[in-house]
Amino acid sequence: MSSEKAAALFVVDLMQPGDLPEILAIEASSFRTPWTGGMFQDELQAPHARCLVVRAQQAEKARIAAYIIFWLVADEVHLHNIAVCVDFRRQGLARNLMKLMRDIALAAGAGRQTLEVRESNTGAITLYHRCGFVVKGKRPRYYDDTREDALVMWAEVRQNGHHE
Repeated sequence: MSSEKAAALFVVDLMQPGDLPEILAIEASSFRTPWTGGMFQDELQAPHARCLVVRAQQAEKARIAAYIIFWLVADEVHLHNIAVCVDFRRQGLARNLMKLMRDIALAAGAGRQTLEVRESNTGAITLYHRCGFVVKGKRPRYYDDTREDALVMWAEVRQNGHHE
């Protein structure tokens, strides 16, 4: 299987309704309370939402390897959802999608990025820290399923040596 992964060609594309069966499977394997198909449909129709997928082309077959959904509103970008298929984790796809989100935000003139993350999701928090996000607050009992708190994280879009 690892030789198949190494042979994969990754391409970023716009999310399409036909991608939802694969996306819902990734979602179910990634989150305690996964988004529904209707939630993804709503995002696909929202004018301020950006819905992107990473397609892994292996031989004759293409699969969804990862996806990201974020909103561009005024001068901010808000990450709503990001996940990577179990078969393609630890290959930098999430970090590259986060960088792409920042690049799109920069091109759109956004100044700041934000997200909420479960306080217990240490893997995601580590990723977000590596992408320049810092914890700026907490939303108590934010998640309905467990009443867990959410950390609110922010990052400047212009990072990496840019000074305000």
